[in-house]
Amino acid sequence: MNKVYSKIESIAGNVITVKADGVRYGDLAQISASFGTSLAEVIKLDEDIVSLQVFAGARGVSTGDEVRFLGKSMQVAFSEDLMGRVFNGSGEPRDKGPALKDNMIPIGGPSFNPARRIIPRNMVRTGIPMIDLFNTLVESQKLPIFSISGEPYNELLARIALQAEVDLIILGGMGLKHDDYLYFRDTLEEGGALGRSILFIHTAADPVVEGLMVPDISLAVAEKFALEGKKVLVLLTDMTNFADAMKEIAITQEQVPSNRGYPGDLYSQLASRYEKAVDIEGAGSITVLAVTTMPGDDVTHPVPDNTGYITEGQYYLRGGRIEPFGSLSRLKQQVNDRTREDHRPLMDGMIKIYSAYKDALEKQSMGFQMTDWDLKLLKYGALFEQEMMDLSVNVPLEKALDNGWKILASCFEKEETGLRSSLIEKFWPIEV
Repeated sequence: MNKVYSKIESIAGNVITVKADGVRYGDLAQISASFGTSLAEVIKLDEDIVSLQVFAGARGVSTGDEVRFLGKSMQVAFSEDLMGRVFNGSGEPRDKGPALKDNMIPIGGPSFNPARRIIPRNMVRTGIPMIDLFNTLVESQKLPIFSISGEPYNELLARIALQAEVDLIILGGMGLKHDDYLYFRDTLEEGGALGRSILFIHTAADPVVEGLMVPDISLAVAEKFALEGKKVLVLLTDMTNFADAMKEIAITQEQVPSNRGYPGDLYSQLASRYEKAVDIEGAGSITVLAVTTMPGDDVTHPVPDNTGYITEGQYYLRGGRIEPFGSLSRLKQQVNDRTREDHRPLMDGMIKIYSAYKDALEKQSMGFQMTDWDLKLLKYGALFEQEMMDLSVNVPLEKALDNGWKILASCFEKEETGLRSSLIEKFWPIEV
């Protein structure tokens, strides 16, 4: 029988406390308040003092309301009926469709058994040259997109959702503006990708605590689909909003703060989500791309700083482009030797020349005399940014490689590229 308590000891923000026994960390409770019923989750146990965070917010809750412990943790429905649907941070429908209550699965469990993981070996094609050619995304990889507010990171995620060659997209939004939510939904629907997508959306107008559930719900559903053999791409935005929600709850609980007010277990909390990325032997995979905004463009901020120790590289989004310097996919060497023989040398050669272009650009801005080589570099840099770095470019990897050779041929003589003669003989375009 579920235990019912009719006295709430204290209410602080969205956290309430009651005296109870036989309760476990993570258990759900139902609160019967004047506005109706609301779910809450146990987030702290101190002997018989139990702290719960109220999903819908504690406004309207009084100390005389009933708290009924349900004896189970947070769960979400799992079935093919999730496809094409939009839910909130508690797993309730946001799209006015029917609620799903069958085949409930727990969320927030441990990461996948390491013994059944396999070494990442397959490329995830996105149609974006700065990813496919220069910093290849690999199945089961976990990568953040470091950005500042105002950059088109949500537009980038939407493009990846439309173009990525995977079986299923799961989008987890935390603290989204309502316009951003509508943009994701409408873009996927117009692009014909909503039918292979599942959206768990928490907006800035929703209770803060619901944002904490989004990564766990998204990854729990992803794991079940991966076990059924699907290649799942989980897109999360924005993990800084997730960490800020954690900080707000920690302050409410009067926890001793760590760096810049974030809780001391920030690293563990982030790692427990990112480590759900996996390639499962004999089944599917989970790949995680997560936006992490950097307040003040400060990469030493606790959220990006901790994230960098967990993930396998990062993409830097600056000026509406993925920066070639600083961006890194540490697993790209796992697949680059199995795409096309010119992939790795062309990637290295073009980035090297682009670095020289940056030096020439600085030289020009300072008013120094420009040599013929400098002028070639300036032409190359403009073409590189237009044909490779512009996020509107949508071409398969092989076409991107061919375009790379055309850019080189239109700016330089063969011997000026520094590439191997055997590759030049095979791939140098006859006509530019």
